[in-house]
Formats: sequence, structure tokens, C-alpha cells
Amino acid sequence: MRVAIAIDRLSTGGAAKVMYSLAEELQRSGHEPHFLLMNEHNVYKETTSIPVHVCFAGRHRKLNGLLSANAMADVLKEKISSIEKEMGKFDFFLSNLDKTNLLMVKSKVSPLFVVIHASIEAELKRHAKLGPIKYLRKIRAKKALSNQNIITVSKGIEGEIEGINFITPKTIKTIYNPFNVSDIIERSNINNQLIPDGDYLIHVGRFVKQKRHDVLFDAISKMKNSLPVVLLVNNEDKVRKLAEKYNVADRIILPGHQTNPYPWIKNAKAMVLSSDFEGLPTVLIESLICGTPIVSTDCPHGPKEILKDHLSKYLVPVQDSGALANAVDDILTDNPSVIDMDIVDEVSASNIANIYVEHCT
Repeated sequence: MRVAIAIDRLSTGGAAKVMYSLAEELQRSGHEPHFLLMNEHNVYKETTSIPVHVCFAGRHRKLNGLLSANAMADVLKEKISSIEKEMGKFDFFLSNLDKTNLLMVKSKVSPLFVVIHASIEAELKRHAKLGPIKYLRKIRAKKALSNQNIITVSKGIEGEIEGINFITPKTIKTIYNPFNVSDIIERSNINNQLIPDGDYLIHVGRFVKQKRHDVLFDAISKMKNSLPVVLLVNNEDKVRKLAEKYNVADRIILPGHQTNPYPWIKNAKAMVLSSDFEGLPTVLIESLICGTPIVSTDCPHGPKEILKDHLSKYLVPVQDSGALANAVDDILTDNPSVIDMDIVDEVSASNIANIYVEHCT
């Protein structure tokens, strides 16, 4: 199968990482994935063997325009037609992220499947606070999902969309994100001398409001246990300043960007997630693959689909720092087993790639 994966750009963000993992597995399985980028940014440029086609070189700022979407969609359609004349027809298209989704829908390429990576309601609520222009752009992109083939990365997002009155999907299906389990395990065993010798907790996530580092730091201040917390995060200066506000700066370790986070995750006593909302939190599944227990907010969406059975007791209410602190103290005492969890088999890259091909053809 020749597959076109359209996305704003190939960055270090979650959606890009997910689609790159899927493309790698499709290629390993004998298929021919191509990336259609709305932006020249490509962090995998030096390492990828997957063809990458930049659709709007030097023109990406126009993707935000309220009035330019139709014209940009026409340009995109011509670009795709040109690629197909050279490479052959695509068997199906996967579209990701709002800007790209809007243009791909308007371009009327077919068959098109739109992948939704995050809570729509949470995004709309956040953009309503950013002013009318940003909200109008966001609501326009979400309304474009009506009468489209939608793929969600968690059952929680699927249920949310089915309850939104202005989105009526043509079809909708949940397909979890793909994970190269053997590669993650192999990389988790690589020695890294920067990792602390003693016990520690770990948090992995961008420094954005959604991740609620304020709740995390408040929880750290309330824990009975005094383990340090490693944060693999951007904007380290801002993180340190916020930690100082909660008087826990002496409890945090900021090692900077890590190209391989898995040894850090594997050697931690527990992973802690404090988010207000997610799509399918990749880091939780990566933690299970690495054998690391998890404490997480029971946020929409994803954590309750991952932390099942005996692990469900480590789900806590959103924005409840006291409950988060207690759950971390409990998990350090309990040391629950995270071996042979069903979700790990479900999300194996080969399984997910097969599900995509079967569903989209």
C-alpha cells in the first residue's frame, strides 16, 4: 500500500512522533509511506528513509488565515496530484492536526482518514480563553471533521466526539498509537551515567499548562516520601522558577533534553503524570514497557484505558495534589507489578500498522 501521512510538520511533538513510528512500521511491513508536510520543519531529516514532500515551503504562516484556506487547499491538491504523477496513486491518506486537517478536508482527496490525537472539548475550552480569532480558527477546524472518516487514539476521545452535536463523523474508530516494544526495551537498557545512583521519581512532559506542573510540585511538597523527581522537560528555567514557588526546587533534577529517555524511565521508582487532559498519554505506555509503575491523574482521555485492574488504584482526580501525593506514597510502598500488561500487546507497532491498513482499505 502507498500511504500519504499529512501533518503540519515533523517535530518532536506527540502526533509527529506517533505518525513517524507508524510510518517506520508500515515501511518495515513492505508498504510505502510518504509524509506530506505543511511546513519545512523535519527533525528526522538526517535519519529517515521515508519520502518527505514539503507542500508549502516558505508559506506556512498562511495556514492560520481565516480567509485563505480554500486557496491553500487548491495549492495542496495540485501538489498531491504532482506527487502522485511521479510516485503513483496513494491508497489512502492519513491527516493529523487542525491546520492540516482543514486543508486536507477542503482538498477533497480520497480516501481520507483524519486522526484525532487530543480532547476536542479541552482544546476548544482553552482557545475560548485566547480570544475570538483563535477560537474561530479552532472551531472551524473542528467543524470540518463532520462527515469525515475519523480515527481516534483512545476510546475516551471516540466517546467524546460521539457526544459533540456539531460533529457527525462518516465513520469513527479507535486505533491506539503504535509502539516499537522491542526497540524501547533495548534502548532502556543503554547505560547513561547521568542517571542518579539513588531512587527517584520521574515526570516527562512539555512545560505547558495542560501538564499541570503546578499540581505536580504541590504534590511533591505534600509527599511523605522525600525522593527527588527527575523532570525531562523543556523550558528548564521556567520549571525551576515554578518549583521555587512551591519550595521544592531542591527536590527536582533537570538533566536537559534526552534523545533517549527510556533508561531514565526504566530506572525510576515511578512515573508521575499530573495532566488536566491527554489524548493517549504515550509516556504511560512507555513506562509499562520499561517496567516502571505509574501514578496518573484520571484525566480525559487515556489513563483509565492504560491503568487497568490492580493499577487503577493509582488513578487520582484531576488537580488534586493531595490525592496525587498520597498515591505516589502508596505506590512506593506497594511496588506493584507492571509485567505482562495487555495494553502493551495491543499497541505493538506491527499490530497497529495492520489495523490501519485493514481499516483504511
